[in-house]
Amino acid sequence: MKLGIVGLPNVGKSTLFNSLTKAGAESANYPFCTIDPNIGVVPVPDPRLKLLADLYDSQKITPAVIEFVDIAGLVKGASKGEGLGNQFLSNIREVDAIVHVVRCFEDGNVIHVDGSVDPLRDIETINLELIFSDIEILERRIAKNGKAAFNNKELAKEVDFLKRVKAFLEDGNLARKMELADEDEEALMSSLNLLTWKPVIFAANVGEDDLADDGKNNTHVQSVRHFAAENASEVFVICAQIEQEIAELDDDEKAMFLEDLGLTESGLDKLIAASYRLLGLLSYLTAGVTETRAWTIKAGTKAPQAAGKIHSDFERGFIRAEVVNYQDLLDCRTYTAAKEKGLVRLEGKDYVVKDGDVILFRFNV
Repeated sequence: MKLGIVGLPNVGKSTLFNSLTKAGAESANYPFCTIDPNIGVVPVPDPRLKLLADLYDSQKITPAVIEFVDIAGLVKGASKGEGLGNQFLSNIREVDAIVHVVRCFEDGNVIHVDGSVDPLRDIETINLELIFSDIEILERRIAKNGKAAFNNKELAKEVDFLKRVKAFLEDGNLARKMELADEDEEALMSSLNLLTWKPVIFAANVGEDDLADDGKNNTHVQSVRHFAAENASEVFVICAQIEQEIAELDDDEKAMFLEDLGLTESGLDKLIAASYRLLGLLSYLTAGVTETRAWTIKAGTKAPQAAGKIHSDFERGFIRAEVVNYQDLLDCRTYTAAKEKGLVRLEGKDYVVKDGDVILFRFNV
């Protein structure tokens, strides 16, 4: 999973990126990987892995990972190359979802680029830049395919669709709000990689005082929640400054710090939960002496395709899956005991994998 963190300058975006990536690397003992100055790979915290690894005496634990891309602060005119706009737009086209950091705190020492705190105005500023950029992409595609479409019905149909999407965006709409006629249009829309088609998670960045009640008394947060509800988006409340402090702590200290603040989870935990909900993801597990590992898949994935996440041969030569619920396995203490109690099931090609399934795939190539 790849998430792009965006926002106007001085909203706490880079502070959040730095704290999330550092916190994630330390808390799960996973090597922090800097692919680029603004890209970090972070493990998905999953307490099930350690417990399973202890059960199997595994030599290695491999969590699922999220790749965060920190995009340069957007300004008006980014779609035309203002600021670092072009760099921003090329990076974000590759992500699965956008994490839009919105400033919901008042602080006279931190200057807002537009002079005042107004989350909805800020959201609109960024949305307009994404729309302008998408229109430019569509115009280029229409120009490229327009001439060839005269002698090609399929291409003519595609150009007509592109023109309809362009007109929809020119009215100030986001692509993801457009009603599509059928699966063919959905497939074509997905292939365009439009920025305004990507799902969005709003990170409402608040001051420390608004953290304990999850921003319930913060009018800025409420306006963001209302906007997100109308646009099928997720919201989570975070204090980037606090996250930065948490990033310096070990696991035990972190737990005590969160408890003192009246919190049960960190910003990273909130973000991961929101990401999984928005993208419809879950994790199944594999365990053995060599390695215990989490694999991220889409909800609704069937066993052969889940096996394909491990290796294409697993999917191609799929015979069956031996499945046991994670908690059942822990309760029985051994795989053999779970099998004797009838808790290990043999599942075929139509089995839909569930979150927390511990699976052994049988295949033959």
